[in-house]
Amino acid sequence: MKFIVSSTGLFSHLQAISRVINSKNSLPILDCFLMELTDGTLSLTASDSETTLSTSLEVNESDGDGRFAVSSKTILEALKEIPEQPLTFLVNTENLEITVEYQNGKYSLMGQNADEYPQAPALGANAVHVTMGAPVMLAGINRSLFATADDELRPVMNGIYFDITTEDITFVASDGHKLVRNKTFMAHGDEKAAFILPKKPATLLKNLLPKEQGDVQIDFDDRNATFTLENYSMICRLIEGRYPNYNSVIPQDNPHKATIDRMMLISALRRVSVFSSQASSLIKLRLSENQIQISAQDIDFSTSAEETLTCQYAGSPMSIGFKSTFLIDILNNISAQEILFELADPSRAGVIVPVEQEEKEDLLMLLMPMMLND
Repeated sequence: MKFIVSSTGLFSHLQAISRVINSKNSLPILDCFLMELTDGTLSLTASDSETTLSTSLEVNESDGDGRFAVSSKTILEALKEIPEQPLTFLVNTENLEITVEYQNGKYSLMGQNADEYPQAPALGANAVHVTMGAPVMLAGINRSLFATADDELRPVMNGIYFDITTEDITFVASDGHKLVRNKTFMAHGDEKAAFILPKKPATLLKNLLPKEQGDVQIDFDDRNATFTLENYSMICRLIEGRYPNYNSVIPQDNPHKATIDRMMLISALRRVSVFSSQASSLIKLRLSENQIQISAQDIDFSTSAEETLTCQYAGSPMSIGFKSTFLIDILNNISAQEILFELADPSRAGVIVPVEQEEKEDLLMLLMPMMLND
C-alpha cells in the first residue's frame, strides 16, 4: 500500500493526539500510533487504554487500503525536522516494513501489527446525547480544571462534574478546600443527566478546543463518554461513583460583602504571601469600612508584611484567614475586573463571585478558611 501526505499536516495531527500516550505503558502497542487508510482518508489514533483520541486527514493520493501501527516517538522525532513537503509512505502489508520518502532522502522503519491495538469501547444503548458549543465547553473546563483534586481515596473528586439539566449545564470541580461552580445557559440537555470527566481527558480537551469552531457532540453512558469535535474524536472512561451534593456546601446568607479590584488584590497577595509561613501559606484578610488589610507573618523567621487596599465594604469589621496559593489560584481563574467577597464568619467558607457575570453564565467560587490564632 502506498500514500502521499503533507509532512506538516501529518505532524500537527500526530502531535495533537500524542498527548494521550503515557511515558510508560503496560502494553507495548500503546507506545504506537495506529494508522488506517481507507478511500483516501488516513485515520490516526493514539490511546492509553482508558482514553482514545483519533483524528483523520485527507491524503494527496493513495493506492490500496490497510492499517498498521508505528512507534510514536520515532515518527514524531523524524517528522519534526522535515519542512513542508509531500511524504510518500510505502507500506509492505505482509512484513510491515515502512519506507517514508521525502525530498532528499528516505526513512525505513518497522511497523507493528494493527490487530494487537486495543479497540475503543462502544457506548451502551442507554447513552445520553448533549451538544455544546466548543467555546462554551472550553470556558467551563478552563475555569474548573484547577480545582480538581488528586485524591486516591475519593476518586470522584479527581474530575470535572458535568451536571446537565433541561435548562443549563453546570461544571463543578472541588478538592475539599476550594470549589468552582460554573453554570452556563448557552447549552442544555434533553433530560437530567450527569457524568464525571477525569482530569487527563479534560486537559486534552483544553488543548484541542481552542483550535475548534462549531459544536462538540457528547455521548455518554455509565462508563464511557465520546466527544466528537470537528477534527478530533475522543473516547474516555468516566469516573464511576456519586459526586457529593455541591450545592449544600455553598453558604447561602453571607452578610459581609466586599467588592474589590481583582488584579490589585492578586498583586497584593503575591507581595504579602512571600512573608507567610512556608508550611501553611496563611494570609489574614481584615475587613473594615471601605478597606481591606492583607497581612502575613512567619514566626519561625520573624518576618511579616501587611498591605492595605481600598474596597467597598460597609459591614462590621471582621478577620478571616485563607491559604494564599489557593486564593491566588481562584482569582486567576476569574476574568472579571472586580470581584465580590461574600463572607459569613471566620469559620465558614468564603464565596467569591465576579461583580459582572459573563453573558449567560453564572460563576461561583468557594474557598475554605484557615484558622487564625488571634
